[in-house]
Amino acid sequence: MAKKRALISVSDKNNVVELAQNLVELDFEIISTGGTKRTLEENGVDVMSVSDVTGFPEILDGRVKTLNPYVHGGLLARRNDENHIAQLKEHNITPIDLVIVNLYPFQETIAKENVTLQDAIENIDIGGPTMLRSAAKNYESISVLVDPTDYSKVVEELKENGNVSLETNEYLAAKVFRHTASYDALIAEYLTKRTGEEAPEKLTVTFEKVQGLRYGENPHQKAAFYKKPLASNASIATATQLHGKELSYNNINDANAAFEIVQEFTEPAVVAVKHMNPCGVGVGENIEVAYDRAYEADSTSIFGGIIAANRPVDVHTARKMKEIFLEIIIAPSFDEDALEVLKQKKNLRLLTVDFNTNDAQGVKLTSVKGGLLLQDEDLLSLDDVEVKVATKREPTEDEWKNLKLAWKVVKHVKSNAIVLAKDEMTVGVGAGQMNRVGSANIAINQAGEKAKGSALGSDAFFPMGDTVEAAAKAGITAIIQPGGSVRDEESIQKADEYGIAMVFTGVRHFKH
Repeated sequence: MAKKRALISVSDKNNVVELAQNLVELDFEIISTGGTKRTLEENGVDVMSVSDVTGFPEILDGRVKTLNPYVHGGLLARRNDENHIAQLKEHNITPIDLVIVNLYPFQETIAKENVTLQDAIENIDIGGPTMLRSAAKNYESISVLVDPTDYSKVVEELKENGNVSLETNEYLAAKVFRHTASYDALIAEYLTKRTGEEAPEKLTVTFEKVQGLRYGENPHQKAAFYKKPLASNASIATATQLHGKELSYNNINDANAAFEIVQEFTEPAVVAVKHMNPCGVGVGENIEVAYDRAYEADSTSIFGGIIAANRPVDVHTARKMKEIFLEIIIAPSFDEDALEVLKQKKNLRLLTVDFNTNDAQGVKLTSVKGGLLLQDEDLLSLDDVEVKVATKREPTEDEWKNLKLAWKVVKHVKSNAIVLAKDEMTVGVGAGQMNRVGSANIAINQAGEKAKGSALGSDAFFPMGDTVEAAAKAGITAIIQPGGSVRDEESIQKADEYGIAMVFTGVRHFKH
């Protein structure tokens, strides 16, 4: 009986020697290439070169070595097709029963700083994906391994049954096609970016699983968490969890919202989030003061919320945070004694994120039924626009501070959005209403007496003067909004009538 044949050619050599040794014990003949062949031989595994099989040497600096009928005939021949088997015999081609291949490290290459185009191109694998796809297409007869974590499963089945089950082969083939699709998607994305194409005719994206989740937004919905292969260090997808329960679907959404808001600030800042909207934001000379203000902004809604701080958490701040129920605290780091305090709460999730990474502008993907929306991230700040005072009165220095804080926060509130800010903290947030004055009334009611002397930020223009009227009655003294309505003059006249300073940014910050 002829020996079974295994082809091994791997970039990731983890556990490959042990696998090959097991296969030899199972009476497999091993064929291999280049570095993999050397590694196996150095560890005492008897290996045949692919060149011995093909009768043709590796050429073009290794670009061509397995692209040969003696390899792909052995992979693609259907074992239950008499005509295929007859052709193998006619051309003296030996079937290949097991393929172990993983690919040139393209992802790792393009992740390097200052990688050259030449380096990237040379790390595009051609022969590897071709062998994988050939073997996976013929999975009824061939086992194909692309992931070292599957090695033991295949060896175990071979030892127990003398073959690998069709069910396992189908599982492995599906994994191969996912792997090669992801590999090609990364290459396509890399080259598309180089060409400057912003909206290509086809968009292929790939993500890597971070973890399975117990459920989605609700217990009856299945869910999982994925990240981009080259995800930024400045993201929840690459955060390090130091303590607490596993993150849930809603936790991840809320944590991402909190992190995005706190990134708006260079001074010490703390953001509290509930249901992806900020309920309290505070800034100050240190993180403890900023936390005090975020807490005071809405001491009711912060309960059960997510906190993001853009400075290390010290023990004094940690003691205050420990006094209430919080789901998550995100920070660049936690002082050792602060960790001791917070870890006393068994379920409290503590995450560290890199706040120092300065990313280039990215894109936002939003799924819709049967499709996908793509847009640039909203990264515009007041530094990027020309602000115009629309009213007779200009804002005072304190009002400017309040206006800038309100504008930073309102950008991250669900539309229609209104934010009131005063004394380096938010005092009222109105989110997601069907009309703008409705959001304004919610923010004003939340603020109560604190509305007096505050600044109002609006994510979009006022279609009429009713929001200014409501602001004036509440004692709000300054407003920041995009402007651009055909009825701007009505709002300006109302503001002038009540002595409110109003500025236009020319930029809308809708968030749906």
